[in-house]
Amino acid sequence: MEFLTAIWTYVLPFILVLTVLVFVHELGHYLAARRCGVRVEVFSIGFGPEIYGFTGKTGTRWKFSAIPFGGYVRMYGERAPDDLTDDGQRSDNDIDVSLYSKPLRQRAWIVFAGPLANFLFAIVILAGLFSIVGQPYTPADVGKIVPGSAAEEAGLKPGDLFVKIGSTKIERFEQVRRIVQLSPGRQISIVVKRGDKEVTISAVPEAVKVTQFGSEQTIGQLGVSRTGGDMVFVRHDPVTAIWEASVRTVVLTGNILDALGQISTGQRNAKELGGPVRIAQISGDMAQAGFVMVIQFVAILSINLGLINLFPIPLLDGGHLVFYGIEALRGRPVGERAMGYSLNIGLAFILCLTVFVTWNDLVQLRFIEYVIGLVT
Repeated sequence: MEFLTAIWTYVLPFILVLTVLVFVHELGHYLAARRCGVRVEVFSIGFGPEIYGFTGKTGTRWKFSAIPFGGYVRMYGERAPDDLTDDGQRSDNDIDVSLYSKPLRQRAWIVFAGPLANFLFAIVILAGLFSIVGQPYTPADVGKIVPGSAAEEAGLKPGDLFVKIGSTKIERFEQVRRIVQLSPGRQISIVVKRGDKEVTISAVPEAVKVTQFGSEQTIGQLGVSRTGGDMVFVRHDPVTAIWEASVRTVVLTGNILDALGQISTGQRNAKELGGPVRIAQISGDMAQAGFVMVIQFVAILSINLGLINLFPIPLLDGGHLVFYGIEALRGRPVGERAMGYSLNIGLAFILCLTVFVTWNDLVQLRFIEYVIGLVT
């Protein structure tokens, strides 16, 4: 019974969210390819054997496959053809609809359109949330100071209003919390409005370990709370909502890059990286927390998916863009052997990373201890 409950609570929301995001990503590739006149042979949600599918009017096979962790769009003529005539042209009659025959700029656009679709999707659903429900908003004022905290040592006082942290203009308390959490043990410059004056102070958020969604993370803690009152939702007109959603997407992208930068430089522990198990857990928790939390979580995941696919790793969209960049510089495509080696290295890297983050998930969720307890 508990097993079925876990599937309903965590697995199904995860698969549903992932399916939507993969569909959006691959739809970006598909629409760009069709716009450039490339024939799309297969549009698959998932990998492996086909579960259900149909062939559309354009000849594309739309299908759901057995392994629901990803998807792909297969286009006609993705690789250099082997059947060339003496003048270097393709010998069949379908060269006009092949990917290989398209100009470099169109091929790069088709590749880039997938991640772009994820960013645009995040903006669209956040804009919808901000215009229908409202944008979460809490004033950035200081209500209480925890004795002995970093805030007290820095000289913050009740009644202060955050104006700027570093180069970021502060409008909501959520911004303060986000910046502080990403700055454990790092000095930050804070500008507050105190009465009629602006005061600049320096603070070093305390590095504390917390457990969020079953994962132990190190975050910064300043030791302040706001004056009080519930979070309010400010509804925007459609144009303002799109602008605020775009700004929010840019900020979230910057936060993700900042966190990854801290992990790569050793300022944060690599154990904080999560994989599919942790995403499934968070998906279930968000589904139980309510519609607003689900929308925000889907937007964050969509941004993550778009950003990760732009990393310059072979097999990912960013890796293909690197190949196209080299082709632009050399004036000819990367050799098949070099590309093959690169793709194998990229595959090995992705597999190792998947194993690593999955192991992190299982350790953080104490699954390993549970299994050891069963056999000892």
